[in-house]
Amino acid sequence: MNPLEMVLVGLGVVLSLLGMIWFLVVTFRESVFWGLGCLLFSPLALLFLLVHWEDASGPFFTSLTGTLLIWLATGVTPV
Repeated sequence: MNPLEMVLVGLGVVLSLLGMIWFLVVTFRESVFWGLGCLLFSPLALLFLLVHWEDASGPFFTSLTGTLLIWLATGVTPV
């Protein structure tokens, strides 16, 4: 793995984790029940995202950007 790929994967991991933590913060700010539900039962997070799009879109796109960076770094690498 070359240095550029390592930087992209590292940045992608950081962005994904920040997005997930930010999402959980948003859910807990809405309600303890939403937060615990999304933490313990992940399909509920999709429902929260749809119902509270205005608040949850920022964390969602941050995490999505991180995931895309990881895919870009690992997908471009020749075998």
